[in-house]
Amino acid sequence: MPVKIRLSRHGKKHQAYYHIVVADSRAPRDGKFIEVIGNYNPNTNPATIQIDNDKALTWLKNGAQPTDTCRAILSYKGVLFRSHLDRGVAKGAITQEAADAKYTAWLESKNNKIEEKRSRVKNESVKEREARLSDEAKKKEAKLESIRVKNTPPPAEASDEPEGEAPAGEASSEA
Repeated sequence: MPVKIRLSRHGKKHQAYYHIVVADSRAPRDGKFIEVIGNYNPNTNPATIQIDNDKALTWLKNGAQPTDTCRAILSYKGVLFRSHLDRGVAKGAITQEAADAKYTAWLESKNNKIEEKRSRVKNESVKEREARLSDEAKKKEAKLESIRVKNTPPPAEASDEPEGEAPAGEASSEA
């Protein structure tokens, strides 16, 4: 029986949510499966992936073939790297302690990268929100200004004489 590690779609329209399952390759996509080993939500930024690394590793060692998307997910979570290190230990190319140290260092750096991306996305969304609010405030102020201009009464009829000079009749009476 050829076994695949693949995604099973759940959720509603335009809000896809996937289970990472181990299934017979002949079974339908959302049909019968052997075991659920994780979840994948691509709607968040970065995508939320929860997977049981031990179960996935066991299935890979037993010959399960991941689909392209699941291979990318397993690589992202370090399951394929762990499998690679375990093959090196089995061949005697590396010790178990060295493999564990490499895996721990890789996992730590990966988690740091993910946290950096989360903080960057959060900061960008805050900046974007502030920019949007300031734009709305400017538009509102411009609208209020145009309303004020329309509602101000027209200036009184100005005389032909400049304001600084006295009328001709008053100037002659003083002299």
